Amino acid sequence: MSVAEPRRIVLFRHAKADWPQVTDHERPLADRGRKDAAEAGRRLADTGLSFDLALCSTATRTRETWKLAVQEFPQRPKTVYEERIYEASPGELIAVLNETSDDAQNILLIGHNPGVQGLADILAGSADEEARERMSRRGFPTAAFAVLSFEGSWKTLEPGAATLLDYWAPSD
Repeated sequence: MSVAEPRRIVLFRHAKADWPQVTDHERPLADRGRKDAAEAGRRLADTGLSFDLALCSTATRTRETWKLAVQEFPQRPKTVYEERIYEASPGELIAVLNETSDDAQNILLIGHNPGVQGLADILAGSADEEARERMSRRGFPTAAFAVLSFEGSWKTLEPGAATLLDYWAPSD
């Protein structure tokens, strides 16, 4: 895999979670979240991207979101459940992505706000204007995702290095 070929990063916020009497890490998806996770999976499959790797937070709601979304994919990518994604800042998420092998061309990161939205904002040095406007107007609600592209090695991913190509949220 050449580092000269554009890489894709999809930043995917977990779907709507319920609020039972459990720790935040153990919160499951709400009924609406289960529906939205499957819809997000269909929309991600419609992008035509083939993912080499999914990096997923260890929180229950992110694991459930991923389990429902990936069922819509034609092929399941390798999945790594990464503790550091839970409650991560944009800088911490960049550090996780910087450790990725250059064998992975397209990565899906399933995480939480405010880190996921912050990372999308920080990475997008340029953007499809329609996608940027939708993301600015909507923020990053549950089950939303942003598709970004950049060139180079994962080690070189830094603020402003990517282009926002697309953005989707359940009510779009």
